[in-house]
Amino acid sequence: MTEPHEFLAEDVGSGDITSEALAAHANVKAAIIAKDDCVVAGMDVAAEIFRHVGLDVKIIVRDGENVRKGTAVMEIYGPARALLGSERLALNFVMRLSGIATATRKLVDACRPLNPNIKIAATRKTTPGLRKFEKDAVELGGGIRHREGLYDQFLIKDNHLKIVGSVAEAVRLAKAYRPGMKIEVEVTDIKMAEEASYAGADIIMLDNMSPAQAAKAAAAIRNVNPKAIVEISGGITPDNIRGYAGFADVISLGWLTHSVRAVDFSLEIKYVGK
Repeated sequence: MTEPHEFLAEDVGSGDITSEALAAHANVKAAIIAKDDCVVAGMDVAAEIFRHVGLDVKIIVRDGENVRKGTAVMEIYGPARALLGSERLALNFVMRLSGIATATRKLVDACRPLNPNIKIAATRKTTPGLRKFEKDAVELGGGIRHREGLYDQFLIKDNHLKIVGSVAEAVRLAKAYRPGMKIEVEVTDIKMAEEASYAGADIIMLDNMSPAQAAKAAAAIRNVNPKAIVEISGGITPDNIRGYAGFADVISLGWLTHSVRAVDFSLEIKYVGK
């Protein structure tokens, strides 16, 4: 996994020529300010970036906390050249991760009154190289990670079924290959949902179904196997998520990591010295 400070090379390259020309000998005190109400995320990542270039950091607001617009969330002290060379990278992390955490919290808050046990999950539709950070942000907003990658849980999808031929055979092969590991099956209609239930799938994902279709499929699953986890996925957005919340165990959204809006933050220099 790429470490946050490794991304500095993309921005700084052979040197920050503007700061080297104008701010080579100054020392500064600066603050990161929230420009929107939000759930803060990325403070630890930003602090690591700043410390990597020799700056001192005071984290004022911890990851996962709610803040109002105008709140100072971090103070940074040290050479101006180091600050200006790392400012944008640190802010990019804070802005994107806070956007994800804030959006997750809003969805959790919208769904919990309908179902206190609902779980809102991230998917693998993450920015390459940033999956850990983006899924951390989902957790900070009150969501869950789902599977981390292709290695930590079976997820049998349509292309797997085209190769194997049936849901039952796919589940059988998965159980034989890695006994005891959770098996999830993606289904698109009630018949497939029942097949996955009878086959012994632990999690059954109802993919791209309307709320009415998904409710019927969930009832069919629980009639066969009350212990199976019912997950909803495919085309879920803030506009339609409440339609599924009352009967789902888990709702997973690629939207959380591929379409969410970043939260605005700025870095303001408060003091300049020599």
